[in-house]
Amino acid sequence: MNNIINLVFPVKGNTLYADHNHRLLGSLSQKIPQIHHLEGLAINTISGIPDKEGKISLTPRSRLYLRLPVEAIALVYPLAGQTLSIGEYQIKLGNPELQTIKGIESLKARLVTIKGYTEPATFLEAAYRQLQALEIEANIGIPANEEGEPKRLTLKINKPNRSYTIIGFSVVVSNLSEEDSIKLQINGLGGKRRLGCGVFYPNIPVIKSHQ
Repeated sequence: MNNIINLVFPVKGNTLYADHNHRLLGSLSQKIPQIHHLEGLAINTISGIPDKEGKISLTPRSRLYLRLPVEAIALVYPLAGQTLSIGEYQIKLGNPELQTIKGIESLKARLVTIKGYTEPATFLEAAYRQLQALEIEANIGIPANEEGEPKRLTLKINKPNRSYTIIGFSVVVSNLSEEDSIKLQINGLGGKRRLGCGVFYPNIPVIKSHQ
């Protein structure tokens, strides 16, 4: 039986680093130390409007998504109303909404990273092998960026003693059965789930307005 849910916190604030994932995990762990080792936890990247200079502007629709076992709700619920310091910026979390995971035919992940695979062709082969290991039958691909090339993304991790960069790709998985869709959302692909990598959500097209 599926016991994994999304706990979705509204986010109030002005600005964040685009690569805020490691700082976010650190701030959450300061508030709730157990979160760092919580089994089954995935933390999605907080969305915002990028300024193309390494920062994002938060909007009324910015949210913090925690994907975790239902038994852990009581552990993380006290984050509601808390102010988090993320580098030089601060955000305040509102009261969370509980969302069940639904089987959607097409899913996307902003960034999937698989150690040792930094080229599109070999990365896709490795990702497909992971799908097969989960016994998931579906189509998998890398969407194109604005230049028409496979959308490669990086995530910078700054630690006190060293800094490094995670390399990966955006991924879309389609033609999923309901069961396989839920399975993929629970298990993800690749590593670094607490840093927002390999976390899949419904692939809903964004409608852009034309001036």
